[in-house]
Amino acid sequence: MSTPAFGSDELAQFRRTFFEECSELLADLEERLGALVVFSSDTESLNAIFRAVHSVKAGAGAFGYTVLVGFAHRFEALLDRLRDGKAELDERTLAALVAAADVFSALVDLARQGETPDDDFGSDVAEELKALLDGEAPPAPAAKPARDVGGTSAVSSEKTYRIVFRPNAELFRHASEPLYLIRELKTLGALTVDCDLSRLPVFEAFNVDDAYLGWTMTLRTEAAPAAISEVFEFVDDECELIVSEVVDARPEVDEEAPAAVAPPKPTEAAAPSSDSKPAESKAAAKSTSISSIRVDLYRVDRLVNMVGELVIAQAMLAQQFTETLDRDDPAALQGFEHLAGLTRELQECVMAIRMQPVKSVFSRMPRLVRDVGHKTGKDVRLEMAGEQTEVDKTVIEELADPLTHMIRNAVDHGIEDAPTRLAAGKPAEGVIRLSAQHAGSNILIHVEDDGAGLDRDRLLAKAIEKGIVPSSVKLSGEEIDELIFAPGFSTAAAVTDVSGRGVGMDVVRRNVLALGGRVQVTSTPGKGTRFTLVIPLTLAVLDGMVVAVGWEKYILPLTSIVESFRPSRSQIRTIPGGGEVVSIRGEFVRLIHLARVFGVAEATFDPCQGLVVLIELANGSKLGIVVDELIGQQQVVIKSLQDNYDPVPGISGATILGNGRVALIVDIEELTRLHDRNARATDMATRPIAASA
Repeated sequence: MSTPAFGSDELAQFRRTFFEECSELLADLEERLGALVVFSSDTESLNAIFRAVHSVKAGAGAFGYTVLVGFAHRFEALLDRLRDGKAELDERTLAALVAAADVFSALVDLARQGETPDDDFGSDVAEELKALLDGEAPPAPAAKPARDVGGTSAVSSEKTYRIVFRPNAELFRHASEPLYLIRELKTLGALTVDCDLSRLPVFEAFNVDDAYLGWTMTLRTEAAPAAISEVFEFVDDECELIVSEVVDARPEVDEEAPAAVAPPKPTEAAAPSSDSKPAESKAAAKSTSISSIRVDLYRVDRLVNMVGELVIAQAMLAQQFTETLDRDDPAALQGFEHLAGLTRELQECVMAIRMQPVKSVFSRMPRLVRDVGHKTGKDVRLEMAGEQTEVDKTVIEELADPLTHMIRNAVDHGIEDAPTRLAAGKPAEGVIRLSAQHAGSNILIHVEDDGAGLDRDRLLAKAIEKGIVPSSVKLSGEEIDELIFAPGFSTAAAVTDVSGRGVGMDVVRRNVLALGGRVQVTSTPGKGTRFTLVIPLTLAVLDGMVVAVGWEKYILPLTSIVESFRPSRSQIRTIPGGGEVVSIRGEFVRLIHLARVFGVAEATFDPCQGLVVLIELANGSKLGIVVDELIGQQQVVIKSLQDNYDPVPGISGATILGNGRVALIVDIEELTRLHDRNARATDMATRPIAASA
């Protein structure tokens, strides 16, 4: 098959666009396949999978990827039978679809890399598809059941259709080629074509970028009208298309004679009727459609960085205005306020470009649960919630590996086999719940199973055996749970293709830490285990409150702040061990001094002389942070410490203030652990002194 006659640069650009579209189509295919795994009667998913395969096939044919086209043809043939109800979506067929999707995706990857697959690549899957098709095939084509134009089941016979196809002038500018559509139409049956030259202009007015030709075609085929309309489904808003059945189906029929053509019948794809106004209907359709533009990610990243620098420059100008210019100048003040508003709106618009729902990652997990469940012989169901929760695209791309490891571990280690579950009074089917939600400036992703929970005795014994902790150590239950994140740690009895290699949860923690997030684990013996990924929504900007602690400035995430207040002496209570709590509206809230956590001298250590900033944590509990004063609210650009320095406990990043100084962004969720660690260290250091006294 020959490739389009374009220049090398144009062809390379079209090929890149094709593979970008393939990535989107394959992602949707994977998502829909996951829906089939859960809901085997999901007709819409079958239709979407068919459209994805058909679209890739059409583009692959244009670029001459014959192996990919051949496999796609067999793949969509089985899908078409399933859509028409001529084949049953049983366990064997579903497994074949899953395997075919893998081969299909691999063939696309090979084509993208410019590699030619081996002759027998995917042959076993192709043979299984053929076997399913042959097993369901009718004895003879004439008896082949099909759906007629009205949608009722009938015995199929050849029919003749008149197809009027008149592209709009801009068709070529959208990388569409009528020749390929006509070739695809020819695969459905006997086709005769008449070219309409009536719109061809004089030579002086000819524009090589415009489409002038139209075609009137007669097709004799056993295919349903829907198959005809599907050939044109990606150009149906760029052309006038009329499909109608010819009553007197003679090859020599006069195609312009109205008596020979029945009134257009509605096809399954809702082709336009001949008595409508195509121009008006197309205009109306376009007015309600959503247009999009494809932009390379590096350009978006560059735009985000430049807007970030603009925010910093605007903050510096505002600082200079505050310190040096006349505050009584209303025009200048109004100008700076307007600039600040525009800068903020611009930043929000740019960041919205990068936000995507986590659905693209979640959609891969139903199939993973199914595959691992089959390998381990366990009956497991996946429940998902919050798939539309949006997060930065950079974060999305890094979530796949951690979630894959966690889901595999939940099926392999968390969920018990059916006899064990039944003996414990549980249903034989295990349940894994995957959910996402916003919590302030973070996104929380939960992976929860209803299995046996973590066996802490076994975890500790294995950790001692591997030398991860000394045998004399005394650990709390939560500290034992944390051992699963140790590098090389595994409790699997044997190495399998599912687990047992000592690679998994340490990778999860490492990847999440690289995103500026953290992993929390809670487990209840006999009830199950819950992992929570706490990840920042974006790695670029943050709405923050600037606070002063001594001479230092820190940023607290604004979305976590409930209120700030100066407590009275009667509201402060001292608890055993030297800690403090503050009473507010009948609730006692623990106090943490930023000055003590980060070792800041010359700060205010008396809460009644400073301020308490009331913070709500991801788990819903509250925390009081003692600071000297509030400087003000500010949208800050996050700079990673890991890229420019080393990770600092309790600090999630840094930013540049309007005066050019660096301010550290506080990791609210890490503060409690850091405070407790410092308190234990202080207690150990002072204990010998107290004993000698």
